[in-house]
Amino acid sequence: MSLTRFSVPPLHTQTRTLAAVAMGRELPDLVITGARVLSTYTERIHADREVWIKGGRIAAVKPAGSCRASKSGSVRRFDARGGIIAPGLVDPHIHIESSMMTACAYAEPALLNGTTTIFCDSHEIGNVCDSKGIEWMLQDARQAPLSIFLTVPSTVPATGPRFETAGGDLTPAKVGRIFDRWPEAVALGEKMDFVKVALGDRRSHSVLAEAIRRGLPVSGHIYGREFVAAGAASGISDTHEAIDRAISDDFLENGVWVFLRGGNPATPWNSLPQAIKAVTELGASTKRVCVCTDDRDADDLFLFGMDWVVQSAVRAGIKPAVAWSMGSLHPATRFAMDGNIGGIAPSRRADLVLLNDALEPRCTWYGGELVVEDGKVTPLLDRALSRRYRYPKAAYRTVVVPANPVLVPALPKRTSTANVIKAALPGIIMIHDRVRIDPSTPGGWPGIFKKHKLCFVTVVERHGKTGGVAHGLLGNFGLRDGAVASSVGHDAHNIIIAGTTEADMRKALAEVRRMRGGVCVVRRGKVTASVALPVAGLMSDKRAPRVAAETSRLKKAWRAAGCTLPYMGFNLIPLSVIPEIRITDKGLVTVPDTRVIPLFERA
Repeated sequence: MSLTRFSVPPLHTQTRTLAAVAMGRELPDLVITGARVLSTYTERIHADREVWIKGGRIAAVKPAGSCRASKSGSVRRFDARGGIIAPGLVDPHIHIESSMMTACAYAEPALLNGTTTIFCDSHEIGNVCDSKGIEWMLQDARQAPLSIFLTVPSTVPATGPRFETAGGDLTPAKVGRIFDRWPEAVALGEKMDFVKVALGDRRSHSVLAEAIRRGLPVSGHIYGREFVAAGAASGISDTHEAIDRAISDDFLENGVWVFLRGGNPATPWNSLPQAIKAVTELGASTKRVCVCTDDRDADDLFLFGMDWVVQSAVRAGIKPAVAWSMGSLHPATRFAMDGNIGGIAPSRRADLVLLNDALEPRCTWYGGELVVEDGKVTPLLDRALSRRYRYPKAAYRTVVVPANPVLVPALPKRTSTANVIKAALPGIIMIHDRVRIDPSTPGGWPGIFKKHKLCFVTVVERHGKTGGVAHGLLGNFGLRDGAVASSVGHDAHNIIIAGTTEADMRKALAEVRRMRGGVCVVRRGKVTASVALPVAGLMSDKRAPRVAAETSRLKKAWRAAGCTLPYMGFNLIPLSVIPEIRITDKGLVTVPDTRVIPLFERA
């Protein structure tokens, strides 16, 4: 059987059959019996139920023992043994590329975590390969054993060619064509240039118009309470960037859906504990609140999936049935798909999860087919995962860098003030620090680094357009020696390198070039760990467990080098839409005023 979302026939072709099964005139294909059923519609858990499934859809929910096979046919049965049957989780905001794996590979950890539907914003591959890259991703998604919908990238490049060089340029016309050509394109992705939106930038609002005039939802990306009303007035109707109680409450009062982002507490992607206080402390309703994962690297995806985010909501004080609804029915409702997914009721897709009392998934059914059993991939799913989409050769040719770039700045000849990027853990916000640089400091740069706890940070344009290189200084990063480099420097995805010596930085750049994209750690002239990401310089073409193992080794080497920012936080250093200061291939950029400033100024 083909495990795609299209393998379940559309409802309009099944209504007579489903009605016949519900009335007992026909037998179901499968009965899951002996279960407690979690109702996301009433936010209750009902004991002693069974779920009747026909043609990949739910025909009825009955008291346990209701289905009795007749002589005319047999029914497959699954005994839930008192476990909780819940609808499959629906992740309303994720970036597949952040997992460093393709859509087909992503399906494996998602299903293991009880997630059966995702809404992805593929602006990463859009920034590298323009609209053709997004269409490659959509083809990949169609082949994946997972329901994958696209929120069309809205801000490529994030700040425009004046401030960064990207491989793609998604104009309003291109965005409109994606909507019209691909039925999976169901919303506009996060509008990252929120300052431009608030200030009425024509191009930004033209992109918004492509979704609004088609009656499609618009996703937001807003930092700062002063921008909330303007974003909502511009048509933005959801956000995953509610980082605390106050702004979460502001979003809800302005009619904006809030996606509470939960993740590895050691990374910047765990704002749920603070943002959920709008509900637990200020009394806001959960009816327009969802949970989401946003970004996950490969090993964290196995450990901190949507199930973990739901469990985090429970730990924060939300009742279990309500928390699961925030991860299933609420996202389905936000995207007007609650008649098909997000609940256990007649006519809905049989995307189901068997849970224990801690809401930990044990089994997953996708379209009525058992794909995870006792926490392990079934042979059916394993076969589907082995037939992955193959990206075209052009996707493997996206890292084009200058032959011999200068990777470190010259030491100023006179005492100067350096505009320094200072990491503020866990790593989303970067502080604009000003450091006095005295060229007479003993030891030159090494002496200055030791005195001020600095290292070099350099961005190299990698799309073969300008060959631009920008130099900066990074504080509070903790790198003791060597260099780290990544081709996943958000959002233009140029190569970002941090290091203590130019020799090690060159070695790191050479390794990224050799891998055709990736991330690596170099110590004393040797590569100590790396993950190859040859697909658009963003993704591996391997199965998920292998990518996760490579990522775990990378993180170990990353920490051993002393790096305080996690890998994904490091990748945000070029993201020139988040305060206060960033570095792109065009230089240092201040946010939100968006100005390019010099590295050194007169003291």
